[in-house]
Amino acid sequence: MRLALILVTWLGIGVAQAQAQPAADPFLWLEQVQSPRALDWVRAEDARSLKILQADPHYQTFYSQALALAQSSDRIPTPDFTAGQITNLWQDATHVQGIWRRTSLASYRMPAPAWATVLDLDALSKAEHSTWVWKGDTCFHPADHRCLISLSNGGEDAVTTREFDFAKAQFVHGGFLIPHAKQVADWETPDSILVGTDWGPGSMTASGYPFIIKRLHRGQALAQAQEVFRGTPQDVAVQVQTLTDAQGHVVPILQRGIDFFRTEFRVVTPTTTIKLPLPEKAEIEGLVDNLLIVKLNQDFTPAGGHPKKAGTLVALDMAHLDRPPTTVFVPNAAQAVDEVATTAHTVVATILDRVRGRALVFTPAATGWSTRTIDLPDNAAVSLVATNDVNDEVFLDVTSFLVPTSLYLTDAAAATPPVVIKSLPPKFDASGEATEQFEATSTDGTKIPYFVVHPKGMKLDGKNPTLLYAYGGFQVSMTPKYSATLGKLWLERGGVYVLANIRGGGEFGPAWHEAGLKTKRQIIYDDFASVAKDLIARHITSPVELGIRGGSNGGLLMGVEFEQHPDLWHAVIIEVPLLDMLRFEKIAAGASWVGEYGSVSNPAQRAFLAKISPYANLKAGVAYPEPFIFTTTKDDRVGPVHARKFAAKMEAMKLPFLYYEALEGGHAAGANLKEAAQEQALEMTYLTEKLNRK
Repeated sequence: MRLALILVTWLGIGVAQAQAQPAADPFLWLEQVQSPRALDWVRAEDARSLKILQADPHYQTFYSQALALAQSSDRIPTPDFTAGQITNLWQDATHVQGIWRRTSLASYRMPAPAWATVLDLDALSKAEHSTWVWKGDTCFHPADHRCLISLSNGGEDAVTTREFDFAKAQFVHGGFLIPHAKQVADWETPDSILVGTDWGPGSMTASGYPFIIKRLHRGQALAQAQEVFRGTPQDVAVQVQTLTDAQGHVVPILQRGIDFFRTEFRVVTPTTTIKLPLPEKAEIEGLVDNLLIVKLNQDFTPAGGHPKKAGTLVALDMAHLDRPPTTVFVPNAAQAVDEVATTAHTVVATILDRVRGRALVFTPAATGWSTRTIDLPDNAAVSLVATNDVNDEVFLDVTSFLVPTSLYLTDAAAATPPVVIKSLPPKFDASGEATEQFEATSTDGTKIPYFVVHPKGMKLDGKNPTLLYAYGGFQVSMTPKYSATLGKLWLERGGVYVLANIRGGGEFGPAWHEAGLKTKRQIIYDDFASVAKDLIARHITSPVELGIRGGSNGGLLMGVEFEQHPDLWHAVIIEVPLLDMLRFEKIAAGASWVGEYGSVSNPAQRAFLAKISPYANLKAGVAYPEPFIFTTTKDDRVGPVHARKFAAKMEAMKLPFLYYEALEGGHAAGANLKEAAQEQALEMTYLTEKLNRK
């Protein structure tokens, strides 16, 4: 799989950095995330904005509805396969932090499964005086009885990793324990793990990620771990991922992130590491029958093989690394490989076809790979939920804007139709809604598809309150999804929702992403504005009725659009954003994204970043719409700094804005369901006030 979006690259301190930002930045003090002065400013801004938004008569209704939906007991419990059982992390009104629980597959298929608690995070948090947030588990295959569990205190990316006995449902006394840090760890054998963590001064990239991997044997202190591989401080980070298959092969893989998109892949042996013959722009997806499944994100001609197009799915024989990889699947111009996973005998992939979901099964054979389409509803988004590498069981969910999610179970190796195991009951009245797909023409003539969810019989009078959403980066695809909160709090109340598939994403493969990299990025912003103008030209909405929303990289998108086209919208929600693009490399994990945005150390890239940086280009006296800026103190990925400084600069310029910073939650809406519901209610209250809704 691709290196996580949290990873970073550091560019060093030097003359270029000194030139990257004007010396007089009056708000640098807000970059001290936990300083008393900065937190006092946050509390004052929170209080001011909460007083305004929570006084609105809509707020309490929105909060109650959002919380009820989030805590509803008839949600589909997301399944995973662990030790022959189905596991699930569940949160509700009683289990605010959540419980990790298990049941049998037969029980899970029943309307009311008989769950047994494996780990109670609320009880653990209380006992240890922390706010433990689940960050995942990695269990040693095939038995899965010993797991490495990662827990974050408050939702940040930094975690504590502990060994857990799944069979006994308890932490292992004297077991593996990796203290709090941004880290990676995976099994090598039942008694050894491969670890990348903070080994001391000079062992982490400047953004706080490991580039040194060590082998830690059971019973050893962390200081006794032996080095296996060392990247460089200029790398993004070095990740470790151990792959297994049903045939008993165990393949530990190191991924040295040269930058966010370029990776050197190595397999770990007992005595050394071996570089794999793969291109730098690729993603490892799984292992089946000792074949490493890889998605290519660049054109690639392997030694002794034929050229392969970017976007192709290939298989590399781990027993014969001198042989070129074989082709598994080649998407056409309208398609893109989205998600990929392996089972005991197959490869399962979801495919986007004009941004509509398909699911395919690929089976290896002596003569090549056979392909079969899984029979699922059309005109919907299809997602891989979980696969079982002991057999060929696969969970998939199918959803669309107006049809509640259904969870399917199928045997990927058999040709039998998938079976609906669970369905989410309707959470809002969609009987009066319709979905259409349109295209806008961008500034270079490219057609940009977008979905519109609207009331049936909608009048094309330009008076429909409309929320436009996009992301536009990192090859992340935006697909139709059923959202109970969006449906109940927005669609059911007459709002129109638009999802734009602008460039920068992966909806049409790597080329769709590459079109907006670095200094080419303005085309992404043009795509978004073109969709807005197309909505207005169709008389679906008008600037006074149009709101926009985006988070993280999408928050940067919002900041740019806020400034480049202040007359196109009346509401702008800027969530956990990047905004100071002349200092982003120095803030939190920002330096990791040089592969996406470029670097101030490059003169041409710095000039472009200076041109689009929302923080640098904010101007007094401009009639900007009043934005709602949201972030979290615990965000150690993008960090709250961008949002703080942008808001403080607006304040100094006497420009109107609303600001809310949650104290916990990491790079997300909150550390639990209550905090997430509050953030949703604040957003909907803001939109109601700005877009003349009743």
